[in-house]
Amino acid sequence: MILSTAWFPPVDYFALLANNPVVYLEACESYRKQTWRNRCRILTANGPMDLRVPVLHDGARLITQIRVDWSTPWLRQAEYAIDSAYFSSPFFIYYRDELFGLLESKPETLWGMNLSIIDFFCSKIGIAPKILPTADFVPVLRDDYREYFNPKRPCECAVRPYWQVFKERFGFVPGLSVMDLLFNEGPESLGYLKGGSASSSCAGR
Repeated sequence: MILSTAWFPPVDYFALLANNPVVYLEACESYRKQTWRNRCRILTANGPMDLRVPVLHDGARLITQIRVDWSTPWLRQAEYAIDSAYFSSPFFIYYRDELFGLLESKPETLWGMNLSIIDFFCSKIGIAPKILPTADFVPVLRDDYREYFNPKRPCECAVRPYWQVFKERFGFVPGLSVMDLLFNEGPESLGYLKGGSASSSCAGR
């Protein structure tokens, strides 16, 4: 199975990681704007909100070479948004400091930061897929999910609801970052991902 890299990937992305022992991440593609590669979606008191990582446009195009732009206060703004959205969720306090410390280490590249975030959530959820970078770019592959997850297109997977902080206001909101699942469900996240969430319908598409 192959996926593109993503920043705080969607829940359905992690359902695939939880149910596949070996996963390839596309390392040989060109960077693409307006994708999950440098953004994520959280649920706030005002509804869904997208957070974005600014990147430097210095001529590099290969996804592994794209550098994060640390010259603006985007990280402080993102942390404030995450704090505001999840401070009342049951498990946020257990993960906040370590997660924010990871971000505040200011990884140089988007690829490196994304890998660290994916590893963090895999560890906290309790999954350990073998994640390998691709060596060459192949246009079409079997079990190809590189373009499956898109901010502009709702996931076609059948998603089971889980508890969310603002469910009384908005009902269940699918398509959010995995942080929404972990901060709300904590140790139960593993059972959710392995127990008939998006993974089965995605894998059988």
